[in-house]
Amino acid sequence: MQIPMVDLKIQLETLRAEIDAELAKTLDETRFILGPNVQALEEEFAAYCGTRFAVGVASGTDALHLALLGAGIGPGDEVITSPFTFIATAEAIAYVGATPVFVDVDPRTFNIDVDKVEAAITGKTKALLPVHLFGQPAELEPLQALCDKHDLLLFEDCAQSCGANYQGKKTGSFGLAGCFSFFPSKNLGCYGDGGMITTDDEQLANEIKVLRNHGSRQQYHHNRIGFNSRLDEMQAAILRVKLKHLDDYNRNRLRVAKQYNSLLADLPLTTPLIAEGRNHVFHQYTLMADNRDQLKQHLGDQQIASAVYYPIPLHRQDVFADACRDLSLPVAEEQAEKVLSLPIYPELTSQQVESICDSIRAFYREG
Repeated sequence: MQIPMVDLKIQLETLRAEIDAELAKTLDETRFILGPNVQALEEEFAAYCGTRFAVGVASGTDALHLALLGAGIGPGDEVITSPFTFIATAEAIAYVGATPVFVDVDPRTFNIDVDKVEAAITGKTKALLPVHLFGQPAELEPLQALCDKHDLLLFEDCAQSCGANYQGKKTGSFGLAGCFSFFPSKNLGCYGDGGMITTDDEQLANEIKVLRNHGSRQQYHHNRIGFNSRLDEMQAAILRVKLKHLDDYNRNRLRVAKQYNSLLADLPLTTPLIAEGRNHVFHQYTLMADNRDQLKQHLGDQQIASAVYYPIPLHRQDVFADACRDLSLPVAEEQAEKVLSLPIYPELTSQQVESICDSIRAFYREG
């Protein structure tokens, strides 16, 4: 049985009539740049996340970049973040001229280890940027307490946590800004690139709107150097359709994850933890296995997809290697050698999950 990491076509078929109708309406209106769908999505997404404002931008990377820049983070500043994530998190810090400072991660949640953060704070530290990796919220309350204690800003990388809750509140509603990606494979994905920044700070929201539109508050008047980072009107129309289904999608991801956890519980691997006080929306289902590469090859031989997120932690990437030459982050380094993500998407059937787990069981039997 051939099983992909994600099957976007199944979801599209269930929504095609509604999406086609909204795209046709958008074409008929011929308002393609910052039109009514972008404005409506911003309002709907802010209401969903429980924030006062949401600002659509061209990608999740731009969301991180413009949030930091709009808040005044810049050269000479340090921003503490996780080494175990996609490079966009650290790229955005570098884009504004600041320095990413990597702190090791928790061995069970893959998120930044709160107990190790304070030791990394210096006089140059201006912000914390935790990542809610794989869909599980980071420890937001103690991170916010550290920010309050040291007069720092808190930003959230919510690229993988759309719809997740921490202590009953949505990710993206805790820090000064939450930064979301709508990359097609995300829990809420469009059919191209797209991103969103959530905030309760009106001044920041307004500044990001200027930055995303060539630094302009008034047409042909440019107050600062900005960017062309506007969420596309067609993508906003698609996202408005899909947002209504997001909670159902996340419930089905959790169903799949719980089935995996149950069927794999007695095998010599580490299944994902669902930490107390939060809901995990399982953008990825990521386990740890000592013989990861052999298991991945075995699954591939059975036409079952799997992926390694992420094989090289950021402090070991060439672009940061010189600055981090003497930095040892053993948990992140071990995770990079052992993590393996299995197929997960809302439409994955129980029978498909059973087939995947049967294949994993066969690998350990043949071992």
